[in-house]
Amino acid sequence: MSDDPTTTPGEENPISYTPQNTWQENRLDLSKVSAITNGIRQELAKVIIGQSTTIDLLIAAMFSGGHVLLEGVPGIAKTLLARLLAQTLQADFSRIQFTPDLMPTDVVGTTVFNMQRSEFTFNQGPVFSNIVLIDEINRAPAKTQAALFEVMEEYQVTVDGTTYPMDFPFFVIATQNPIEQEGTYKLPEAQLDRFLFKIIVQYPSLEEEKAILYRFRKDFKQTVQNQVKGICSKADMQACQEVIEKVHIKDELLDYIAGIIHGTRNNGDLFLGASPRASLAILKSAKAIAAMNGRDFVTPDDIQYVAYPVLNHRVILTPEREMEGYDQEYVVNDIVKKIEVPR
Repeated sequence: MSDDPTTTPGEENPISYTPQNTWQENRLDLSKVSAITNGIRQELAKVIIGQSTTIDLLIAAMFSGGHVLLEGVPGIAKTLLARLLAQTLQADFSRIQFTPDLMPTDVVGTTVFNMQRSEFTFNQGPVFSNIVLIDEINRAPAKTQAALFEVMEEYQVTVDGTTYPMDFPFFVIATQNPIEQEGTYKLPEAQLDRFLFKIIVQYPSLEEEKAILYRFRKDFKQTVQNQVKGICSKADMQACQEVIEKVHIKDELLDYIAGIIHGTRNNGDLFLGASPRASLAILKSAKAIAAMNGRDFVTPDDIQYVAYPVLNHRVILTPEREMEGYDQEYVVNDIVKKIEVPR
């Protein structure tokens, strides 16, 4: 990280991440985590060009038991990436296209009267799946968005006083377009807080754009998607999550996470700081990143790597800072830079 005090709003101020290796032998067997991580990367690379950071964060969220919000302009493969990731997992998949006329019952299901049995039965909605892709989540009104509150946090749905638990795993990937505002509804803060990461999907580079054209110049229907294989079962996912939970993190690093979160609550640039849910999100995802890189212990780099994706949708800039051209990335990185890194 740079300590240059002359950095101004709008300048690039990324927190770089370099995986660290150590001579110390791992105490945990991370072979399954590494195999699945590399396998998913290889399968997605058959279709997706670039987007390595986005893919790694998606895998980390899946290992952490969290949900992801993908934000970006149309046409940069947000939906395709989510669908292909689901294809690499041997689990149920459903897709919900959010529209302004969508009702909560269209998402969670409804109770209907069975004439033959003379009783009410519950018909499950498309949210009852292992991997749920919610396309254009900000196109549905608040009433429908609120239907996701319980299921995303508590992994259950309550209808007419009866609770229906979700099967393992339950992973929501939502997409939204930040540019088009016609016919959209801003996500409430309570909904945003339920996403582990908000990932900003960027345009491809010039070289990546060329590679996309070369790959699909004779494959207009993108049949290469059919070559993406499922490599991870439900049992594999559960085993990985259990191992990642045991990844070691020092007390000093827990204090480091707490310092970052506390810094968002006492910052003059922010109207709203992060909640304890954010600190737990950094803890879980930093452990996942460490395991994905072959380490059974967390480093400060892991925490810095996930800090912005965890916090960018949980903090709100003051109106003054927004008008001055600041953004969440600048403020979050500035907060992280000011916290002393444990040695």
